[in-house]
Amino acid sequence: MKAYMGLTCKPGSHIEVLKRLLNLCIMERGGVCFSERDIYLLFGPVDILIPFHEMESLEEFIEKGFNPIRMIGAEEDLITKTLSLIVVSRGPAFVEKPFAFLFLNVKPKSLEEVRTKLLKVPNVLTADSVLGPYDIICAVKAKDYMELQQTILNIQSIQGVEGLITAIVAQINVLPEW
Repeated sequence: MKAYMGLTCKPGSHIEVLKRLLNLCIMERGGVCFSERDIYLLFGPVDILIPFHEMESLEEFIEKGFNPIRMIGAEEDLITKTLSLIVVSRGPAFVEKPFAFLFLNVKPKSLEEVRTKLLKVPNVLTADSVLGPYDIICAVKAKDYMELQQTILNIQSIQGVEGLITAIVAQINVLPEW
């Protein structure tokens, strides 16, 4: 099973949340189901996105991911909102750090067809259909904003795509590099 968790942080607290997530990874190495390489600071609809990869069940996601993360900074209200997205149909694992994540809404009848076409677009690392306010989460690579723009234009031309939100991955020094 695979899932994503998005976090919206209290203004100015994203670095503290990132540090606490990193500490959670280090302190509970066998307890949490994500690694420091799975934490992304975004400029987009959520501040932080964490993909959870090899989970046995929804219960494992709740116990080892959702519950520990939502308690980070609970006393200080560092996390103001969480978003959980359960993957229904998963794309390949990505081995490169994404330049951006795209959150897509598609026509219901076209969901799997769009996801399959996305995987054929140059620079698309993965495309997962999810349960939640978005239909597909797509990770893309790009060497610069012009290449990202071209990738987005290619994706928007796929029949069945109704809307798309782009979240650029921030370059952060709090977490280790790939």
